[in-house]
Amino acid sequence: MQFVPHNTSGHLSPFIQSIFHISQFVPDHSIQRVVPTGHIFIIFELDGFVRHTYDNETLKEQDSFTKVWISGMHRNYISISAHQQSEMFVIQFKPFGAYPFFHFPLEELNEKVVQAEKVLGPEILDIREKLYLAKTSQDKFAIAETWLTERFDSQKVPTNDLYVVSKKLQQESVTDYAEAIADYPNTQKHLIDQCKKYLGLTPKYFQRILRFNELLQQIQEKKSVPWSQVAYQCGYSDQSHFIKEFKHFSGFNPKEYIEQEYNQTSDPNFFPLDKRG
Repeated sequence: MQFVPHNTSGHLSPFIQSIFHISQFVPDHSIQRVVPTGHIFIIFELDGFVRHTYDNETLKEQDSFTKVWISGMHRNYISISAHQQSEMFVIQFKPFGAYPFFHFPLEELNEKVVQAEKVLGPEILDIREKLYLAKTSQDKFAIAETWLTERFDSQKVPTNDLYVVSKKLQQESVTDYAEAIADYPNTQKHLIDQCKKYLGLTPKYFQRILRFNELLQQIQEKKSVPWSQVAYQCGYSDQSHFIKEFKHFSGFNPKEYIEQEYNQTSDPNFFPLDKRG
């Protein structure tokens, strides 16, 4: 697989987590589970494949997507297709970073994977065509940055108070929730409403996702995991709470997760459900 990342600079950097171009992807599976990260994505397919989402329990096909689609905030895992020799171009927004480009409350995208033109209009298909025709990854990055700059509305930037809360939750994902939001100058209801608008999720739920991702990083590539220690370090109240959260966000209990070697994958947020061999 060829993975070419691009870090934006200047006016886009506070809002864009990453832009990357993936090609020659040859997975050893056809369905993969995706653990929520607290980000919104725009995905451009550049290979002609039709992508699918699946029922998490039965793995029966649910929806199909082509050309460009958006993955909103998800409260737990989703199951998606993986294709041989696939090529994708992805824009990943920072938490609280997507609203100035989407221009509507991001809560409307919760639990959804949608065709991008239904949200952003037919212009997004024109951008996809330009990306498809561009010869190099760098050319594609330039096209994406130009489009993002044109979409950007400076009047829709989150307040500094929201940025402060966001930063504290991300830097201290296992801290006490009340402590993390203690300096917010308005009511808790106001904070929740603002987070739903600019982020998609409530701040408390966002913290749960961040904490689980911190846990996945801690157990990545480990052969043996001291679960009690990890649960304590990540701020779970007890073992029962920890196991319940683990299964909610991954679909497996911790023991099953390690036995299937899901923590041995290159990306802790993606793991195969039908690995061959």
